[in-house]
Amino acid sequence: MVKHDGLGLAGEELVGDDLAASILLLHGLTATRRYVVHRSRLLPRRGLRIVSYDARGHGESDPAPAGSYDYEHLAADAGAVIDAHMGEGRVLLAGHSMGAHTATAYALRNADRLAGAVLIGPVVSGAPAPEETLAYWDRLADGLEGGGVEGFLRAYEGDLAPDWRETVLRFTRERLEAHRHPEAVAQALREVPRSRPFDGLAELEFLDLPVLVVASHDEADPGHPYAVAEAWADSLPQARLLSEEPGQSPLAWQGGRLSRAIAEFCESGPVRERLGD
Repeated sequence: MVKHDGLGLAGEELVGDDLAASILLLHGLTATRRYVVHRSRLLPRRGLRIVSYDARGHGESDPAPAGSYDYEHLAADAGAVIDAHMGEGRVLLAGHSMGAHTATAYALRNADRLAGAVLIGPVVSGAPAPEETLAYWDRLADGLEGGGVEGFLRAYEGDLAPDWRETVLRFTRERLEAHRHPEAVAQALREVPRSRPFDGLAELEFLDLPVLVVASHDEADPGHPYAVAEAWADSLPQARLLSEEPGQSPLAWQGGRLSRAIAEFCESGPVRERLGD
């Protein structure tokens, strides 16, 4: 448990036998710390130290006051966990969706603290979200507030691709049932999409460190558009874009394959150089 900003942030740590690097995992909106690499243990088996935590209001972490579910606060939480549990050397960040945005907001202010970043399923371009998008998130928040998990799923399922509907509903139900404070998740659903981790893609040009951008094809995961991930990779000076093949289950959903990609990135020359090896 890390105390920051008056909140308790619940986390865990997995340490490999031959410590090669430390990685902080950052999950997405409505998820928990279990849903970045989906319980895969491959990374600690490869000698990496993994730290993960539930974002404010999510999982086992404390709810935050209204108005504080934004990327400034989320990035500050990540910094508090790094400072409390990850030592003085450079670390890596790996985040999905909201976690990718949180990682980027932190990295833009603290690049010297990092050896690299894995940004999975980014959604935003740095411009204000359209009203249509905000209405969608508000509808999900209304569903969760008014009908709990089932209410959220009723509001959510109409936008799912038929071929992937049952799979998505199953893991969405599983992760929603893991929250101690669903009312806080509903508040986050309203506030996080109204926040921006940076102002425009041009700002990413200043993030000069090794980055792996993981994309998903839109057939299965239209909520994390491939074109956005591609634009991020084009804007970041040292980025590489990685994705599954069209028609396959998204790489972001495959804990083992995603973990292997993260491990290979951590073992790459530019990352090892920033780690001081």
